[in-house]
Amino acid sequence: MRRSIMIAAAAGLTLALAACQSGGGTDTETTTDGESTGEETSEPAASGTLTIWADELRAEPLTEVAAQFESETGVTVEIVQKNFDDIRPEFLAQAPTGEGPDVIVGAHDWTGELVTAGVVAPVDLGVRSEEFVDVAVNAFNYEGSNYGVPYGIENIALVRNDGLTDVAPATWDEMIAAGEAAGVQYPVLLQQGDGGDAYHMYPFQTSFGAPVFATDESGAYVPELALGGEAGTAFAEWLAANGAAGTGALQTAVTADIAKEAFANGESAFIVTGPWNISAFTDAGLEVSVLPIPAAGSETATPFVGVQGFFVNATSENQLLANSFLLDYVATDEVQTALYTSGGRIPALTSASDAVSADDPIVAGFAAAGEVGVPMPTLPQMGAVWEFWGTTQADIIAGDASDPAAAWQTMVENIQGAIG
Repeated sequence: MRRSIMIAAAAGLTLALAACQSGGGTDTETTTDGESTGEETSEPAASGTLTIWADELRAEPLTEVAAQFESETGVTVEIVQKNFDDIRPEFLAQAPTGEGPDVIVGAHDWTGELVTAGVVAPVDLGVRSEEFVDVAVNAFNYEGSNYGVPYGIENIALVRNDGLTDVAPATWDEMIAAGEAAGVQYPVLLQQGDGGDAYHMYPFQTSFGAPVFATDESGAYVPELALGGEAGTAFAEWLAANGAAGTGALQTAVTADIAKEAFANGESAFIVTGPWNISAFTDAGLEVSVLPIPAAGSETATPFVGVQGFFVNATSENQLLANSFLLDYVATDEVQTALYTSGGRIPALTSASDAVSADDPIVAGFAAAGEVGVPMPTLPQMGAVWEFWGTTQADIIAGDASDPAAAWQTMVENIQGAIG
């Protein structure tokens, strides 16, 4: 029923547009004396074009549903394939001038910048919002409005080498103990590098009650730093203690590539990573399980969740058509599953996510780990956070900060100064 209603609405719009463009869209019969009868003899064909920018992982799965939309509405859907990294800057450059596509595929953490620039329109999910995983809907919320139709979710989790241990640790200390008992080089692999890696470290930071930004009563981020105070100090001191412990659990020498290779070689019982590395481990012959990330502090370890979705151009004349295409055609189990198959991100629709998880315990593990996660902040101020955040953590881990608490406080002050 929902599809038939949306098809009628979309077709009605295109018929109206066609009528306006053709001077009414009806034919008349003329009598022998030259007078018009005014009787309608044919209906105008629906017309128009909906342009979508997508990268190679999204373009192909959208082709089939675009063809279906065309056949049922008469509207041409043009899918333009672009490099993912080019979509945002090119859209920001073209949309304000009235150019560019009607729809783009992108990451939820673009939202703040796109809304501030005035180039994306709110999307009313209505009752359909209940059909999506909560974190996927929350991710596109900015200042009380929704700006995206989500399709895919990704997050990090704890991946275990089942050949080395069967422990499912609930705490950091349990994980370290199980990792050391496995008798391998690293009790856990947590990528850092000289510049640190605040993204992979975030679940442990949140377990101390030190999220990066505060949130309002709706759960939306506000530009108020929350990673300082006593909770931030406790996390900084934990970083220093584990960096100096000599267990190998926290060290800046472990880069992303080193962590991936070492785990694939059986040198650790655990690694904190995302689904993008699973194939490397299974190709190496490992049997792995995906578990929630254990807490280092007294609170739940909540990883960042990244959500991919569709934005509608605020200057587009086809916003109704765009919403029809996205909500009635793309936001379906079939399409979201096809996008998962192509890009590997867990579907944002709960029904599609549940179906995929039922067939794949790895997917189920990441989905479960992400249930307690939080969206990556969409605030424009987030850009200033990254500049100081990871490097401060790396300095503390490496022992280059003689006073971890003071170093953390300086970081907070520098970030505050940068965001104003």
